[in-house]
Amino acid sequence: MANGYSFEPMLEMYIFETGQLLEQLEQIILTSETSRCFDVTAVNEIFRIMHTIKGSSAMMLVDQVCSIAHLMEDVFFYIRENKVTVLDCNTLTDIMLESLDFIKAELEKLKTGQTADGNAEELNAKIKSFLAKVEQDNPAVSSLKKPAPKQQQYYIMPNRATVEEKQCYQAVIHFTEGCEMENVRAFTLVHSLQDIVGDISYSPQDILDDDDTAVFIQENGFTVSFSSEKPYEELHEFLLENAIFLKELNLTKIEGLGSNDSSSGVEGISNIPKIPNIQSKDENKSEEVGVQGTNQNIISVSVAKLDRLMDLVGELVISESMVTQNPDLAGMNIDNFKKAARQLRKITGELQDTVMSIRMVPLSLTFHKMHRIVRDMRKKLGKEVELEIIGEATEVDKNVIENISDPIMHLLRNAIDHGIELPEERINSGKPSQGKVTLEALSAGSEVLVIIRDNGRGLDKEKILKRAKEKNLLMRPENELSDKEIYSYILYPGFSTKESVTEFSGRGVGMDVVTKNINAIGGTVIIDSILGSGTTITLKIPLTLAIVAGMTIGVGSARYTIPITSIRESFRPQAKDIICDLNGNEMLMVRGQCYPIVRLHEFYKVKTTVNDLSDGIIVIVETEKRTLCLFADELIGEHQVVVKALPVFIKRIRPIPGIAGCTLLGDGGISLILDAAGIAV
Repeated sequence: MANGYSFEPMLEMYIFETGQLLEQLEQIILTSETSRCFDVTAVNEIFRIMHTIKGSSAMMLVDQVCSIAHLMEDVFFYIRENKVTVLDCNTLTDIMLESLDFIKAELEKLKTGQTADGNAEELNAKIKSFLAKVEQDNPAVSSLKKPAPKQQQYYIMPNRATVEEKQCYQAVIHFTEGCEMENVRAFTLVHSLQDIVGDISYSPQDILDDDDTAVFIQENGFTVSFSSEKPYEELHEFLLENAIFLKELNLTKIEGLGSNDSSSGVEGISNIPKIPNIQSKDENKSEEVGVQGTNQNIISVSVAKLDRLMDLVGELVISESMVTQNPDLAGMNIDNFKKAARQLRKITGELQDTVMSIRMVPLSLTFHKMHRIVRDMRKKLGKEVELEIIGEATEVDKNVIENISDPIMHLLRNAIDHGIELPEERINSGKPSQGKVTLEALSAGSEVLVIIRDNGRGLDKEKILKRAKEKNLLMRPENELSDKEIYSYILYPGFSTKESVTEFSGRGVGMDVVTKNINAIGGTVIIDSILGSGTTITLKIPLTLAIVAGMTIGVGSARYTIPITSIRESFRPQAKDIICDLNGNEMLMVRGQCYPIVRLHEFYKVKTTVNDLSDGIIVIVETEKRTLCLFADELIGEHQVVVKALPVFIKRIRPIPGIAGCTLLGDGGISLILDAAGIAV
């Protein structure tokens, strides 16, 4: 870290909270750009955010981030205090976003253990130049300067020249339960206070050197005393804005410094209480304003703990099945046991649903990040594009969200770069000059559908087929390919119909990233398009990765589980529907369509006595590239299964195609979970 400073819990909290502030800041900037300029609320909010980032970055010694935040704070301080009327909002927005990107890059370095060593000199010069231009364009207002920050100490000697103008205050602060690292939050608050007050003392004092102070602050609160010339209301508001995770604040005027102080020299210090006793609630009621926050029912919990809890619930689900489906109980008349088993199953199911709901987070944050991508591309490509967001409150598992952010970003970029036309081209085609991209999410049973839709030029089937031939991707005659199968060729690695490479596309890697990420979470990609009207791409993703609904099938002595989301239908085939192509590959005719057959006992080299297709079961599974007919001996049944990763030593021996993991069944046996996309490769 910068200057060699290291304190891991503080670093983790700094990265998390600064990241949250940056996301909030980006939304404010983009909203302000849409409304043409920054209003009073936006200016105040941006000033507060930059002030907070400056203080926490200074505390963590991330100097470059601190310098940028300080300069941006200066800009918005000037705008706010001088009520600036002449302002180049476009330039300010560009500078703000550039600053935001720089800070994000520095945070990414810290996340990976690197030093935050970015060079901010050029950006700093740009901000200073902009502030000078604002001052030049607004000569009617006087330049206001912020007070210079004071040197940090536990106790600061008062300046006798100003003693009679100051008033002493005491603040008692309680943080919300479960917010953790109360000592770090207390230190951050003290660091912020030093910009506007003097004569600071606080208790407990060793807030950074002793981790036990966090427990003390949890139980007793944090007390800070200071003197200031500022009015009570302004100080109270400042503490409200800068005390993160604040539960309760009591700010009280206290005796100490005042016009009656006639002492001089060292004796004057005795009147400044280092840590005054907390006043009773009956004293100075007219001067005391308490903020008793409502008891917050939200706490921050490590994702690792939630993962562990989910694992334990999964084990409980398996254990419940092993008890209630124990083969030793078959045929026994045990009514009381069955009643108890039903109650156990009910409670286990409710516990499973509750734990899964804890991990569910709305897609709103991921969706709103896309405003920035649309804004940047709109500006660089010279296109007029509107982003519409629908269903942002739809919730999915946190691990799922981490895997779909990049695919959505790539699909949006493709929609704007490939799909949406330039304004002149749209007008010539009889369309409005402004294109539209819709990002929609909706729940569909155990799945969530994320739909990216544009009203651009659409996909050219002929062009896609031509490129697919050039790359030898056609596995069947053209006339046998459906439109969706033709469109799916754009998902292949290295496939691109664009003649030239741009900053955003043309290399054929974007859609490959989409496919890999969506396949990794057991989802599928569906493409539909109308030439001249637009393209719709649908991502079908599971609600959660930990527990899935699956169909268990038997192949010889082995058992496999296929996620229900991949299955189209299952049936016993008729001999008349089975055909062979010229290469001897088996195909199954289903309602006029031919699909390849994969015999699982041959694919995984499992011994079985069921070799005649008409004696077994066909399960038709769909992937974004192909539709397959999987041949198995029998259907065992549908179950909720807990997904377990394959042991590491098995993966090291050799990769196993089409296996996504494994699960334990009710009888204690192991079933491998099939990945249809892996078999289809």
